[in-house]
Amino acid sequence: MYTAKGQLDRNALLRQHAPLVRRIAHHMIAKLPPNVEVDDLIQVGMIGLAEALSRFEAAQGVQFETFASQRIRGAMLDELRGSDWMSRSSRKSQKDIEQALHRVEQRLGRSPLESEIAAELGLGLEEYQSLLGKVRGTQLVYLEDMQYGDEGDDGFLERHVADASADPLSQLRDQRLRGALIDAINALPEREQYIMGMYYEHDMNLKEIAAVLGVTESRVCQLHSQAIARLRTKMRAH
Repeated sequence: MYTAKGQLDRNALLRQHAPLVRRIAHHMIAKLPPNVEVDDLIQVGMIGLAEALSRFEAAQGVQFETFASQRIRGAMLDELRGSDWMSRSSRKSQKDIEQALHRVEQRLGRSPLESEIAAELGLGLEEYQSLLGKVRGTQLVYLEDMQYGDEGDDGFLERHVADASADPLSQLRDQRLRGALIDAINALPEREQYIMGMYYEHDMNLKEIAAVLGVTESRVCQLHSQAIARLRTKMRAH
């Protein structure tokens, strides 16, 4: 897009790609606790988009949307790292849920129901579901931290991908990890499997998933947190 003087129209490009910023923000917010505002992420993401516009070079052979997505997500993650976005009490609650889930699973030999996890924690079902909503910052693996490490733009993946591809032992470990994760996902309760598939495979946001399942967004958030807790419990051994 160019102005009448033949100059690149940055404002028009910002408006055109603003939906990309909102999509990334709404996708990321599901992994964060309620005290993080989506509008704050969008504001920071727009700064990342502006930076992407100033740095993008078509000659690099990368599509602008791909390049911009990395900059936008990176700007949001930098903002989150700069603040204590997950409180100490939330981290403790997350750990308590995972430990309770593990104890009940070991005792029953199967994936426990919500009511059984709640009872293990000494909570009523509604109290437990409310707690799930408060600890929604849980992630299985912090892939963003691996991509955007503290050592500059070259994060863990960039620094090690070549070595790992040439190392048969690393490849075997990766295959085993992926296989274990697939098995763990397949062992989730059916509705939690659906949520994981819609969220991570089909890139749907909470509102879209809620519409498909006929439940509220907060309920989807609770089930997502519970699914992640189940997966973290199973994957800890790996």
